[in-house]
Amino acid sequence: MGRTLENKKEIVAELKESLTDTQLTVVIDYKGLSVAEMTNLRNRLRPTGAQCTVTKNTLMRIAIQDDPNWQAMTDLCKESSAFLFLKEDLGGALKAYQEFQKVTKKSVIRGGAMEGRLLTEADVKAIADLPSKEQLMAQIAGAINGVATKLAVGINEVPGSLARALQAVADKDKQDEAA
Repeated sequence: MGRTLENKKEIVAELKESLTDTQLTVVIDYKGLSVAEMTNLRNRLRPTGAQCTVTKNTLMRIAIQDDPNWQAMTDLCKESSAFLFLKEDLGGALKAYQEFQKVTKKSVIRGGAMEGRLLTEADVKAIADLPSKEQLMAQIAGAINGVATKLAVGINEVPGSLARALQAVADKDKQDEAA
């Protein structure tokens, strides 16, 4: 039994809603994945704030046709497509997908879309290689801490240098008086 027109409109509305707060959409070919494997993928993506949706390509094309941010992925909507909606932690979600892909070896990234640009598989993998938000924050905190430490040592060194200079002048004065 096919879907009713009303049901299809609901699915398109849900897709549009999912796309509103999505930063990056990745299209994968999920051919050969079992229901258990798809559930495993969804479970891996959930902690990163990402979502995996399987829907008809036609319905996705209808959902993106009026949205310039996502129109670029129209050509990717073919064959058996699953759509990864990455909302917050892009690198973490892509790494979770890559770990899943290493285990199953069944799915393939077709590409994606971000800010109106079509991304190739290589582009998506490059985004996955970027450090996570937490790693970047740790690097920045380390850099700030390093600067603060050097500044503190430098400020602390000024009185010490001044004291050594005064002591040297006093010692010289004593030597001059003694001579």
